[in-house]
Amino acid sequence: MDEFCGKIKAGKDSQLDDDFQIVARVEALIAGWGMDEALKRAEAYHAAGANAILIHSKKSTADEVLTFTREWANRCPVVLVPTKHFTTPTDSFEEAGASLVIWANHNMRAAITAMRETTNRIYRDRSLAGVDGSMVKVSEVFELVGNDELADAEKRYLPKKDKSSSAIILAASRGLAFGDITKETPKCMLEVRGQPLLRRLVDIFRDGGVRDVTVVRGYKKDKINLPDIQTVDNDMHEWTGEIGSLACAMGALQGPFYVAYGDTLFRQYFIDLIEDMDADIVIVADTQWHKRASDASDWVRDFVKCSRPYSASYLDEETVYLESVGNDISNAECHGEWTGLTKFSEKGAAVARVEIEDIQKDGTLKDAGLPELLTRLANKGEKIAVVYVAGQWLDVDDYADLMKAGKFL
Repeated sequence: MDEFCGKIKAGKDSQLDDDFQIVARVEALIAGWGMDEALKRAEAYHAAGANAILIHSKKSTADEVLTFTREWANRCPVVLVPTKHFTTPTDSFEEAGASLVIWANHNMRAAITAMRETTNRIYRDRSLAGVDGSMVKVSEVFELVGNDELADAEKRYLPKKDKSSSAIILAASRGLAFGDITKETPKCMLEVRGQPLLRRLVDIFRDGGVRDVTVVRGYKKDKINLPDIQTVDNDMHEWTGEIGSLACAMGALQGPFYVAYGDTLFRQYFIDLIEDMDADIVIVADTQWHKRASDASDWVRDFVKCSRPYSASYLDEETVYLESVGNDISNAECHGEWTGLTKFSEKGAAVARVEIEDIQKDGTLKDAGLPELLTRLANKGEKIAVVYVAGQWLDVDDYADLMKAGKFL
């Protein structure tokens, strides 16, 4: 009893809501210890702070609980659970001063009875015809469990599956920084926790609802043989840049589509972020660019200069646009690092195809990369939207990055 009083005091001392109620259940009558012990314990619990007393009895009549309720004389509310004495009229409980009656398990027991009868009927008849008319409709079940609310939540929070967009992954390079590791295997096929890096990237797109994935191969192209991708080959990969690879996939540049490098990893939600953007071309830029280590590989980093820097304000919904991207942007002008992930709408795809054809004509295809394509488009007035993120991606340039990739996943 003293221990139980301590628990009640602890509960009342800790409550934050004035409406919070503690009901102390008294088992003295169940244990056969008599009415005096039941009243003694009820008084102790009431003094400890209990808001109500639940008195219970295992007898088939309500005599004990009615006696207790009368003798208790409404010192605080009384709760009854007449499971055993179910034939007692509710008026008797009210006349004795009970405040609350709980019929504890009858709905559950009735459900079991109904399920047994229904199952037996289906088994006998080998048909649903005899039982379906006596049940609630499925629509009512959905209504009871809040299916509409769930559907609204799924639309709002779950990634959109089976997007109409496709993806093009540029994976033609060897990865010279890996040395002999990539002598027989292209960088994109190096394993990360038992799976090729490219497999991981394809799965990110698939999990984001992008099913149609085309990979541009080049170095050791026969090694890039995942079963569920389409491939095109850049056999001139040693003499052309990224635009050369993209030009090889011109037939796949039918928007909407994503472009990504085959040596990057990013969180799947990046896809959802740019999928919902109302823009013909969208890129993802990392605002945490300055936290990445500066080393000899800095020359490959693609920094972005935008119409304005990242803003943490939830009220700031103004779209950010790209002005230029490249490795020659100063720290003072840098607003982030391009992750390599870009999305083109159908209109954006048409614009990109025309620009790639212009690059082929003006003789700059040999060295042109995706940063040059985006900067040329921005300089011609194309509105390239920028979505800022804070980290959560990885550019796998060397063996140290490959080790980080295992932790990233």
